[in-house]
Amino acid sequence: MASFRAPTIRHLLRQPLTNPRLCQRRWARVQDFRCIATHDTQERILAKYKEKLESRAREKGLKDISELKEVYKEKIEKLRKEAAVPGATAPLTPPPPPSPSPASRASSSSSSSSTSPTPKSPWPAPPSPPTPQDSATAKPPPGVKTLNSFLDLHKISTLPNKEIETLWRLRHASNPQSLHFALPSGTFNALLSAAKRHPSFVLPLPREVPTDATPEQRPATKQAAELHYLQFTHPHPHTTTLLFTTLAEFKLRGEFASPHTTVTFHSELERSHGLVLGQGTVVENKGVSVDDARWLVMCMQKFYVVNEEGKGRGELLEMFTRGDGGFRVERLLEEAEKIV
Repeated sequence: MASFRAPTIRHLLRQPLTNPRLCQRRWARVQDFRCIATHDTQERILAKYKEKLESRAREKGLKDISELKEVYKEKIEKLRKEAAVPGATAPLTPPPPPSPSPASRASSSSSSSSTSPTPKSPWPAPPSPPTPQDSATAKPPPGVKTLNSFLDLHKISTLPNKEIETLWRLRHASNPQSLHFALPSGTFNALLSAAKRHPSFVLPLPREVPTDATPEQRPATKQAAELHYLQFTHPHPHTTTLLFTTLAEFKLRGEFASPHTTVTFHSELERSHGLVLGQGTVVENKGVSVDDARWLVMCMQKFYVVNEEGKGRGELLEMFTRGDGGFRVERLLEEAEKIV
């Protein structure tokens, strides 16, 4: 079978990295990595704010934190629902109602047979799946921006691709912390398919760290790799979001870790123009530069859009997703160093 080469995300490569040679060096130090679970998140938060919560309970004349939670139960549930973001902290669609037990079905059947020949189900009918038109015009959840938030979709829909890409670059050129790019729909579809199968992964970022030196020697550095955790979410039919945070931050805070880079793919023009536009923001003072974030995005594409030469990267994705004990960071570094 003839091999193919996936087009690289355009415009990211137009601005050179601070030190492109870092991509070709063999890194000298590897940070330890272990797959972790974050099931004890609530317990860690309660432990962190235990003294404040107990003090608040005493002020209200309550015995302990449990009574305080009961008093504020309705308010907690309300705030939790308001803060939920479909696709990120809540499912995109509500779960289906539980099916009735055999006993309740038998009871309902016997009761209905004596009263009416067509019994009414006690469970609400599941919502009908949205049509493509409904999905395209669906209102995004709070905090999620669609392509129309940046450009007038109705006006640009008649323009050729080059003009749209130029307008896209100009729209974000004034923000020094911005990432912006365009990619063909075929590349995006391959990426999206892999992202749905593998919603999270880790990537290495080259770093230079100081070496041990005596006072008489000049400070020296050596190559190392810092691991970063990525996660895909799909909050809207035409919006896919990619979040990056350091693995150390994710290990410490779990699902409450704050991302240093957020990238959004907008696919509203995929069918009409074969074009997907992307934009992202790098948070300042998070230890990651715009060049670092650009490198992570390009490295992500190497693992999620796999060609014939990149089968090893696809295997690593599979191993990470299923929690395979054979996943090795050394092999991850080797695959990330490869140009193709």
